Amino acid sequence: MTLMFLENAWYVAALSADVSRTPFAVKMVNHDVVLYRKQDGDVVALEDSCPHRRLPLSKGRVVDDTLECGYHGLRFDCSGACVEAPGTKHIPMAAVVRQYPAVEKYGMVWVWMGDSALANTADIIEIKEWDDPNWGVNRGDAMEVACNYLYITDNLLDPSHVTWVHQSSFGSSDLVGIPLEVTEADSGITVWRWLRDIEVAPFYKKFVKFSGNCDRKQQYEMRYPAHAVIRAVFTPAGTGSDEGEFHPDVFLMDSYNFLTPIDEKTTRYFWFQLRNFSPNDEAVSQIFNEDVRAAFNEDKEILEAVQIGMDEHGTKLHLAADKGSLLFRRRMSAKIEAENAANDA
Repeated sequence: MTLMFLENAWYVAALSADVSRTPFAVKMVNHDVVLYRKQDGDVVALEDSCPHRRLPLSKGRVVDDTLECGYHGLRFDCSGACVEAPGTKHIPMAAVVRQYPAVEKYGMVWVWMGDSALANTADIIEIKEWDDPNWGVNRGDAMEVACNYLYITDNLLDPSHVTWVHQSSFGSSDLVGIPLEVTEADSGITVWRWLRDIEVAPFYKKFVKFSGNCDRKQQYEMRYPAHAVIRAVFTPAGTGSDEGEFHPDVFLMDSYNFLTPIDEKTTRYFWFQLRNFSPNDEAVSQIFNEDVRAAFNEDKEILEAVQIGMDEHGTKLHLAADKGSLLFRRRMSAKIEAENAANDA
């Protein structure tokens, strides 16, 4: 079977708050999955299709720690094995559904979509500031974007687009034409640049602790398979550096963006931000949520139009700003080809 996506990876399936004792259906990486909680609160992820008449198991109900099909009452345990088949003397050997490794972290349910033997929770991104009492967090949500996930990774490896797409929030004319640096690591691709002695962009002005111009660093990191860490650094003009300690009044915001392909033309986008100030200020978190969501909706409008345009016409050129995204695409393609070769061996 030829894979369209990298399957040996952890993807976010749902927000933790969305998963309960009621079956919860998600489609991810072209697989139909059903999530539910056991009596002890742990999350179970199974193939969302009864092998008998292929009714989605998400249309059934949870009984104790099993999932009961809503058509003929077959029950499947947490491993995907059928443990009850009403009206039959022996449970058919084919009465089994796939089980996916699942774990909760950062208020989200992560599911391993590939070979279960390769699943290692240590491979889930580590966020050292998550439990740091000096950092605030605004917990985002999820949105569905009608485009291929790689168009979103293109966007998230392109600091240059903010000048035009986010004119009233993240962008400013000071960003135009400043060269981008591209760094490659085993985990992914990072695109970054320092902008010196410029005006603070509109979104950030109400939060920075200093007055006057700033040095600003845009750092866009995309980790395989499709998890972005975007760091915004604003520090008084003349103090921006990658060496030594930050200025005491530095503004830091790390935006975590987790892309889960639904299918070839639809992506579910999960996100939240961490900041180095106002750790317990819910009013600040609310402002961040509203403003960031508004900015993401600007991206959504652009990206859905890009999908339509690329379907109809394709592209005729690349720009210098595309270097990071093109490198990421090449590396992802190589990883997917390697998985296909391993599956065919």
